[in-house]
Amino acid sequence: MSHKTKYTLVAIILVLGVYGYEHFLKTEEKAEIVDAGKEVKTYTNEYFLPTSTTGQIVHHEGYSLSYSEPHEQAEWVAYELKKSHLTNTNFKRPYFEIDNAVKTGAASWRNYKNSGYDRGHLCPAGDRSYSQFAYDETFLTSNISPQEHAFNSGIWNTLEQKVRYWASKYDGVFVVTGGVLSGNMKTIGTEKVAVPNQFYKVLIDTNSGHVKMIAFLMPHENSNKPLYDFVVSVDSIEALTGIDFFPELEDALENKLEASSSYKDWSFK
Repeated sequence: MSHKTKYTLVAIILVLGVYGYEHFLKTEEKAEIVDAGKEVKTYTNEYFLPTSTTGQIVHHEGYSLSYSEPHEQAEWVAYELKKSHLTNTNFKRPYFEIDNAVKTGAASWRNYKNSGYDRGHLCPAGDRSYSQFAYDETFLTSNISPQEHAFNSGIWNTLEQKVRYWASKYDGVFVVTGGVLSGNMKTIGTEKVAVPNQFYKVLIDTNSGHVKMIAFLMPHENSNKPLYDFVVSVDSIEALTGIDFFPELEDALENKLEASSSYKDWSFK
């Protein structure tokens, strides 16, 4: 074997060794991030978390989620919105990032490019504007779902603003939100991200004297109807999604609240 051939082989071995080591480090880093996502964070109120139909719950600092790999998005995102979280801070919008805490791999933001759909936040950035970190965290791809722009900036945005109003009025609410991931859905991008035909939002208030609950189910289209036209029972959303929303509540209270579609205890002014 010539010296030149030996040097070439040594160079190849070195390159492969460096590549292998870098791959090992990236794999280790990914595993650490996934493990960190399994840990319940300081501000996560486990008591109000729904069940997961997918077995893949991820905890971030500002919200928790249950990721559905077949649909490449969260089946629910849950978080507590306190009155103290409501600020007028205007942070610079960051780029969307793939959520590396999702073990099966979260969808890329590139699926949305030229799709005709917005990258619709489930936990709104406006609900996490109390710090730059919390705000930026809402731009992980596990926290977005394809939404028509008119819907995202229209009736859905109106509901998000109303949730902030209630969080202020009732000194905080717990929010669970997502798309209904069932039925015949369009998909976008190379990873076939599902486009929900309906979106829901479920709220519980335990701070204003007595426990109350309200749920909204909206077709994925803009509307000029008043918000209370979209109020449904939590039971009906559970039937659509297979999710048990507040399993830790005392059974009699849970059954009573989740069966009701009344909104008389919630101010719609």
